Order: sequence, then structure tokens, then C-alpha cells
Amino acid sequence: MLDAIRVQEVSPTVAWLRSPAAIRERCHQVLDLGLAGRLEYFKVEPSRLPTVVDRVLAVTHEAYPRLDIPVHSRWRHFDAGGVPRLAQLEARLASLPPEERARAKVDLGVVSVLLDAGSGPTWRYQEPGGASYVRSEGLAVASLRMFMAGGFSSDPDRPLRADAEALSRMTREQLERGFQVSESNPLLGVEGRLHLLQGLSRVLPRPGSMFDMLAAHRRSVRAAEVLGTVLEVLGPIWPGRTTVDGVNLGDVWPHPALGPPGSADALVPFHKLSQWLAYSLVEPLAEAGVTVTELDALTGLPEYRNGGLFVDLGVLVPQDPRLTMEVYAPGDAPIVEWRALTVALLDRVAALVRGRLELSPEELPLAKVLQGGTWTAGRRVAAELRPGGVPPIRIRSDGTVF
Repeated sequence: MLDAIRVQEVSPTVAWLRSPAAIRERCHQVLDLGLAGRLEYFKVEPSRLPTVVDRVLAVTHEAYPRLDIPVHSRWRHFDAGGVPRLAQLEARLASLPPEERARAKVDLGVVSVLLDAGSGPTWRYQEPGGASYVRSEGLAVASLRMFMAGGFSSDPDRPLRADAEALSRMTREQLERGFQVSESNPLLGVEGRLHLLQGLSRVLPRPGSMFDMLAAHRRSVRAAEVLGTVLEVLGPIWPGRTTVDGVNLGDVWPHPALGPPGSADALVPFHKLSQWLAYSLVEPLAEAGVTVTELDALTGLPEYRNGGLFVDLGVLVPQDPRLTMEVYAPGDAPIVEWRALTVALLDRVAALVRGRLELSPEELPLAKVLQGGTWTAGRRVAAELRPGGVPPIRIRSDGTVF
């Protein structure tokens, strides 16, 4: 199964920029500049962090009164609206051997995460015979239903899988049909999402192959290794952006305050969708007997709910009011700055939340603070402040970053 997978050898600089240590180090460099008042786009007000912690603890206690918080991952969204869709999937997978069940779940997890970039404020998915869902939950339910209908498999006798043949043949029309896209129900970044699925077909015989790469006759794997595998294998599928030593780095962008233009020193890696996928592989691996360790090596996710929480509650104050009025591309300097500050501030929030709850990092890793947590609080505050809960800063989505 793994013979078709070829991972490109990369330079030490590229390898480092693909590591969670690089994400954390560069983002904290930006935060240090912000605390020193040396950033162009945002002023940092650390005195407002307790207000963020209050909101995070409120939503955490509401959703998880016993603090039995799961890891932040794609799996939380599949049962949106309290519908037990994962139980339906489990029932259909029950006759398969454990390893094949794990591969099927990795198939679903990878495809669903790659389809999870921002949907836009008006798109919704109407579940047949059920309710309608928007944003990340809607994308999750749509991708799950498409998966269960065999939409990502080339074998009618084995519908519950994704494979290269089906993904390579995927058309825009098929994807739009599965996600109920129309003139009156537009989904942002359809072409970008399709590009990722078709790219996936060129790097893996099936997404579930990553289970074999990570499980490989062992009982545990480090979280940084999970992310490293995701970045190495999926690296070629991302749209061409920043390159170093001939390698396309994906979700990595320059910030002018860190180094000279065009230098590796100026680059801030985020790898948002890749980290979201790494978090989402924890449970399929665990169910197959492989524990993911050192989960706190991964960082918080630099997306608009976590980032919006800090803007809306006054931790990050735009230096120019136009920042909340204009629309930006992901690589624009204000967005890079916002995302970097978000990652670093999530570390601070996690430490403060643990302190309030008197829990250790082992008892409450960052992944559970996100789930408890910051993402929900960001959404809740946005809904209180703006119609439709739109984020405070607008980003032009191409379907491949957020």
C-alpha cells in the first residue's frame, strides 16, 4: 500500500519550518514585538487576558461540567445537532478488521479536514430529512454524508473509503452537488477545495495510507511526528505560495518585522489545516491501539474564531480602524500578524485556564482548552457583537487556508 508514496527530501530550513517548534517560536517572536509596542497593525493589551479566560471557562463549564473535555478535532462536528451520525458510521464499519476501520476513518478525517476551510456567511447544508447546518458543522455533515454515500470511493462494493482514483476524477459539479452549492447557496473556495482533493490523489493511494505510516508496528507516536508526516506527505498539494530551497511550504507567510524580505528569517509557519488534521488523527489512531503522545507540542489553531476572540475582547486592538472594514488575503501582513499573535496568545490563555482550574498541562493539554474552549467562546462573542457571527476581520478565502 505504501509503495506509491514518495516523500521529498528537504533542507534543514524547510524541515524546521514544518515543525510545531518553529510555529511556536516565530509566533512568540511576533507577540514579543507586540508587547514591546513594535508592531504595525495590532496593539497588544495583556491586561484583557483575564476577560478572555472568563469567557473560555464559562463555555467550558457549560459544555463539559465534569471537565471531561475531548481533544479539539474534526470528530466533534460530525454529530452536529445531537444527531448520532458517527454511530451510524460505526455500525456500517463494524464488520471490518480494526486496521481497516482505522483506515476508513482516516480517509474520512483527511478529506473532511481538507474541505473545512471557511464556507462564507450564507452557505448552508440541508441534511435530508433533518435540520440545516452552517459553517464548519455544515461542512462536516456534508462531507460525512458524501463519504457514507460512496462519493470519495471508486469501488461501489466498498463505498466507505476514499481513494486516489475517485479523488482524481472528482469534478466541480460533483463537489457542488454533494455540498448543495447553487447560485442562492454559494460556498467560498470551491475551486480551491477541489484542487486539494485532486492533489491528494497524486500523493496517496488513499488517505487512509497515513494510518499505516504512523501506526507501523508500534503502540505510540509523538504528535510532532504526526504533524511532520502530514506536512511531508501533503506538502505538494498546497497552492504555490512561499517556497524555500525549491519546496512549496503551504501555510507559511512572511512578516516584515521578523527579517529581510525574501529571507527565511521573515517567515511565520502556521500549517493550520495540517495541525487541524493532526489533531483529528488522534482518535482513529487511539481506537486502533496507537497513542499519540506529547500532544502539547502542537500549537493553537490560527483561524478566525480563536483570533476573533482576542480582537473582540480587546486583547488585540487594531492600530487603524480600517482593519475591521476591509477584506484581506491570507498573505497580507495584517492577517499574518493577527494569526501569529493568536497562536502565541492561545498558549498564554491555556496556562491561565489551567491555573484557574488547578490542572496540569498533562491533565488539560492545549487541545482540550481549544475544544472547551477558545473556539466556542470566539464564536459566541462574535454572535453577540455582529449579525451572523461574522469575524471582526474579514479574509478572502480560497478554500485552502482557513
